[in-house]
Amino acid sequence: QVQLEGSGGGSVQAGGSLRLSCMYSKIPHTVYYMAWFRQTPGKERDGVASIYIADGTGEYVDSVRGRFTISQDKAIETVYLQMDSLKPEDTAMYYCAARDTWKAWYDWRTQWHKMDDYNYWGQGTQVTVSS
Repeated sequence: QVQLEGSGGGSVQAGGSLRLSCMYSKIPHTVYYMAWFRQTPGKERDGVASIYIADGTGEYVDSVRGRFTISQDKAIETVYLQMDSLKPEDTAMYYCAARDTWKAWYDWRTQWHKMDDYNYWGQGTQVTVSS
């Protein structure tokens, strides 16, 4: 059963934009925070951005800060990743992830990038940026 539905990947040229979406309405419990990770072949899956659902606070890895924006629409239980000024090194499979176990905001800020913090994962959407 698919509980996270990610979409929005594609191919763009460097400098372009894409917006990823991830709907979490099928998760049967309260979601406390969500994140986007990315992975390239042969490498580990790395955190890109995360959002604390209660207040919409975002956290980012340094390589995307200022270019990517994570946001949410709580009414439709969807999280977005707006990716601007894309670079070839942003090319990867992007995965959304969700956590349905409570964690304090101040702990989330330092731990959001850890894969084992998340209970649910989307199927992945490919982002390809050409130079």
